Amino acid sequence: MARWSAPTAAAVATVLGASLLYMALVASAQPPLPGNVQVISMNGKRNSKFTCTDTRKNSKRPGCTATCPNRCPKKCLVLCPTCKTFCLCDFYPGVSCGDPRFTGADGNNFYFHGKKDQDFCILSDAGLHINAHFIGKRNPAMSRDFTWIQALGIRFAHHHLYVGAARTVRWDAAADHLSLSLDDEAVPLPAFTGARWSPPTAPALSVTRTAQANTVVVELRGVFRIMANVVPITAEDSRVHGYGVTDDDSLAHLDLGFKFYDLTDDVHGVLGQTYRTDYVNRLNVTAKMPVMGGADNFVSSGLFETDCAVARFGRGSTATASAAAGAGNGIAMVTDAKYL
Repeated sequence: MARWSAPTAAAVATVLGASLLYMALVASAQPPLPGNVQVISMNGKRNSKFTCTDTRKNSKRPGCTATCPNRCPKKCLVLCPTCKTFCLCDFYPGVSCGDPRFTGADGNNFYFHGKKDQDFCILSDAGLHINAHFIGKRNPAMSRDFTWIQALGIRFAHHHLYVGAARTVRWDAAADHLSLSLDDEAVPLPAFTGARWSPPTAPALSVTRTAQANTVVVELRGVFRIMANVVPITAEDSRVHGYGVTDDDSLAHLDLGFKFYDLTDDVHGVLGQTYRTDYVNRLNVTAKMPVMGGADNFVSSGLFETDCAVARFGRGSTATASAAAGAGNGIAMVTDAKYL
């Protein structure tokens, strides 16, 4: 693990707290961050800048200009007045950004490229299973696909929840490109910030818009909280990284933030395994791009299938696991008092 100087460590601690606060504020559609921490949204322009000024009384420190690092996918945090910049993906456990880059529960970043047009097990536990569908673009000069997460297939109790980015040729930020359904029925979520939906068949489940379009928080009380944001691959992204995006597909995909509660210690999956107490990170965390391999262990035959090699869904003797497997009335997981 890298060691920072005392000033840098202090800045990291400050931004870590701010980044968690930022994600919480986004999830709850609350006012913006405190004045000493600012967010740069790049809007497709890698050279987006922000000027910091020192507002402390009697301060003579001059202002400075901050630029987001190229590795930040869409936005970054700026600590003023020093202009130190950080990517959200550097800190927030459970984040998946861009070409699937995850931040594990141990705080380390890694890539999992998967394969385009296939589904992979992101997390599998006794009462919860999450698969991700990968879309991609092949660069003939490389031995792998460029990939992004287009959709999540979430299994809990007897329910199937779909959260996805609808395919779109030309990106329109004002249009809603989210696709949501529960048990094959579309989620009727009004198009205004703060709109909330919760089904009578699963009252602990809710979907809340945190923006008028393309951004929601999906929560199953006491189980998970997922922040999903639909974003495109811009022409600038394609130029910088050589994605080779064409005019027939904007490659709309999901940037995601996960928060899990009450996972068992048997949890597995690309991201899930990092939440185990016995997890040992064998990746080269000092590498520019630490990559998690072993895709064969995580591949699933379908978005809602629980047949990956490391699947845990429905196993175990706990009440939650039994409910997830369909025991009793099949909805105990979301109607038990714990989830109401």
